[in-house]
Amino acid sequence: MAVPYGRKSRAKSRMHRAATMKYAPKAWNACPNCGEPRMPHFACGSCGAYKNRQARPLAAD
Repeated sequence: MAVPYGRKSRAKSRMHRAATMKYAPKAWNACPNCGEPRMPHFACGSCGAYKNRQARPLAAD
């Protein structure tokens, strides 16, 4: 039966865990209304459209 080499230290085990759970950047899609990049399932920041309707009023400039 195989025997482990020895206990992995807390720092080494956390380094291994951190390397396997690296940050993945979120995907961005183009808004179908204005073409600006926006996050999926969020209203567009520039035009306020979501699912082919005006979900958010535009800022008065």
